[in-house]
Amino acid sequence: MLRRSDLQGYKTPGTGLKTVVTMFADDTTVYLSKSDEFETLTTILAQWCKASGAKFNISKTEIIPIGTKEHRTRLIETRELKPGSSQIPGHMNIAKDGITTRILGAWIGNETNEHAIWSPTIDKIEKSLERWEKTHPTIEGRKIIIQRTIGSMTQYLTKAQGMPKDIEKRLSKMAQTFSWDSKGNATINARMLEAAPEKGVGRVCNGLDGNLHKTIPHSPREGKDLPLPPNMGELD
Repeated sequence: MLRRSDLQGYKTPGTGLKTVVTMFADDTTVYLSKSDEFETLTTILAQWCKASGAKFNISKTEIIPIGTKEHRTRLIETRELKPGSSQIPGHMNIAKDGITTRILGAWIGNETNEHAIWSPTIDKIEKSLERWEKTHPTIEGRKIIIQRTIGSMTQYLTKAQGMPKDIEKRLSKMAQTFSWDSKGNATINARMLEAAPEKGVGRVCNGLDGNLHKTIPHSPREGKDLPLPPNMGELD
C-alpha cells in the first residue's frame, strides 16, 4: 500500500526510482519528502492495520529529520514537513541533533557523537579480553581470541557505521597488548607479527588477518549532518 501510494519518499538521483518504505522482520522505516503529508501516511497505516489485524507500536515511533540544520529546527518546532501541512502527532518523538536512533544495529542521527556509539562495543571487548586473560592462553590461542573478539565484535558496526581513526588505533593497541600476555613490550617486530604465516608468526598482532588496518572504513559522519536527498531539501 505504501509503495503504491502517492507518497514521494526518497528519490534516487539519475534513476527515476523512489524509496518509500524498507522493512526487515518487525522494523519498518518510511521515508517522506517535504512535499508529502504525514496524515497520508497515518491513514494508510490505519487501513493496513485494520485489514491485516496487525498493530503498530506507536510508542516506539521515531521521526528523524533529514536536511539542513534550519530545516531540522523548523520541523522540530512546528512538527510540520512544510508550512501549512498536517502536524506530526505530539506523542511521536522527533529526534533532536545529537540524539541517535537505532535502526537495524546502526545508530542514525544528526551531529552524533561517534565515540559514544562505539563505547558499548569497546567495553564489551575489554571485559571479554579480561575474562580470557585469566585462562592464560598460548600465543596461538591469543590470536584466535583476538579474531573472535576484536575482529568479530566490530565488523557489523564498522560496516554499518564506520570506525573513527582513534577507535581503530585503540583496538590495535588492545590487540597488541593482549597478544603479549598484557605485560611489557612486544619482543617481536610488529610487521613480523602481522605477516602471513609463511613469512612471519601468523598475524598474531592485529589478529584480524589484516582487516583492522586494511578494510575497516572510517566514519564519514562524525560531527556532520545526515546527507540531504535532492527532493528533501530546506523548506521553502
